[in-house]
Amino acid sequence: MVSTKAPPSLLYMVKQVELIVRSHLDELVRPAGITALQYTALTVLERHDGLSAAQLARDSFVTAQSIADLVRSLENRGLVRRERNPHNRRELLILLTDVGRALLDRFTEPVRELEERMIRDLTSHQADQFRQSLSKAWHALS
Repeated sequence: MVSTKAPPSLLYMVKQVELIVRSHLDELVRPAGITALQYTALTVLERHDGLSAAQLARDSFVTAQSIADLVRSLENRGLVRRERNPHNRRELLILLTDVGRALLDRFTEPVRELEERMIRDLTSHQADQFRQSLSKAWHALS
């Protein structure tokens, strides 16, 4: 009797990719004194500056509880600042500082190279399909 093993589930494979990307990203940004999660939060602010803590937590894939410590750490390093929302004085908005932008600029190329390494065995068309498939998968579960 021939035994054929089922391929790993897509969820398992996605998690494997996430863990290895995070490990490489942590290694890449460690010299700057930040973590992959902090780097991710900074890139979110680069795309959508002036978010509330709740919005930043959602878009950075961290819990609302952990975002407070993350933001405090980034603020202590001068990478972000908080200011009152002019439309809702009770809400603080988190904004990227010039120092934060400079740090992101420093890592633009190394992070691009990491992404290129991840997809180097894909054709341009396959890489586009991969991006579209990931986006569709995310939207299906959101």
